[in-house]
Amino acid sequence: MTAFAQRHAISDVCILTADIERSIAFYTGKLGFALKHRAPGFADFNGAGLTLALWEIGHISRHAGLSAKRGSGHHNVLIAVLMSSPAELDACHAELAAKGVAFERPPADYAWNARCCYFAGPDGEVWELYAWLDGGAPGKLA
Repeated sequence: MTAFAQRHAISDVCILTADIERSIAFYTGKLGFALKHRAPGFADFNGAGLTLALWEIGHISRHAGLSAKRGSGHHNVLIAVLMSSPAELDACHAELAAKGVAFERPPADYAWNARCCYFAGPDGEVWELYAWLDGGAPGKLA
């Protein structure tokens, strides 16, 4: 039998947010996601490739019994977006920076053969924009 991860594509990424309205404003106003559904404590968006969802951590805790304890720091989740080229990455960086998205530093070339840049969303979720440099992704397994 084929493994679960090979049979089922990831359809949604859900960020457990402290403030749903702040997060909706960030994802619609700065990143351009289109709001798809809105309910108390929850929102999701149409995006290219998969659904991005926001769920207030207190709401999911009350209704689904999950812990309302949030991790500390900014490295609880990373959402990566593959760009078609380093030039597209640079253009996307410029577009988002002009909208007020605060990047950790300008795009740079990294030892793993990719050009990358990073920013954080309103709940500390880390976003990576990346594009493979000449030679493509290293370490591909057969």
